[in-house]
This record gives sequence, C-alpha cells and structure tokens, in this order.
Amino acid sequence: MAVKKEKTTKTVKAKPKTAKVAKVQVASIVPPPHADKKQIIEEFATKQGDTGSPEVQIALLTKRIEKLVGHLKTNPTDNHSRRGLLGMVSKRRRLLNYLAKKNAARFKEVAAKLKLEK
Repeated sequence: MAVKKEKTTKTVKAKPKTAKVAKVQVASIVPPPHADKKQIIEEFATKQGDTGSPEVQIALLTKRIEKLVGHLKTNPTDNHSRRGLLGMVSKRRRLLNYLAKKNAARFKEVAAKLKLEK
C-alpha cells in the first residue's frame, strides 16, 4: 500500500500597513572622523589642494598616534597595535628629519604647532 501525499496550499491575506514609520535623525555630538582629517589638512597645507606635503603627513600621523596612545592606555596588552604605533612614530620621525634638512623654518613651525620636541 502506497500512501499518497497531497499538497495543501494556504492563502494568507497580507495586513495593510497601518502606521508609517517616521525617519528619526539623531544628531551626534562627536563629529565624523573625516571632518578632523579635513581640518588638519586645511590647517597644515602649504597651498590649495595640498594633501601630501611633509607638514600635512606629520600632522595626520600625530593625530593617529595620539588616538592610538589613548587606545593603548586602556588596552595595555594589545601588542599588535603597539607595533603599529612604533611604525607610525618612526615614520613621523623620518618625515620630521626630512623637513628639518630641507627647510628648518617650516620644521620649527610644524613642531611648535604640534607641540613636538626634537
């Protein structure tokens, strides 16, 4: 004896949309991270559209270093980030040495703005 299976279909009526959800926008207190980067670039740029001069690179690296130092204070065992920090510090040091060799006045200005010591 074979048992036959019958297919059953069920129709369900969709419920009408009773309420529309309004978009809620929450204003954040903290500005987006790219806003800080743009501000730094504008402040340290030597000319309009300058994003790669040593001054800009040093300023951006300093901002990243400060952020990473804060992270390492709360996470002292994060050795992967510590290694990245050491790389950033050495890259900033190389850029500072280059700037000091090429133009001492610009070097002193950047070091004073960023409160760096040589």
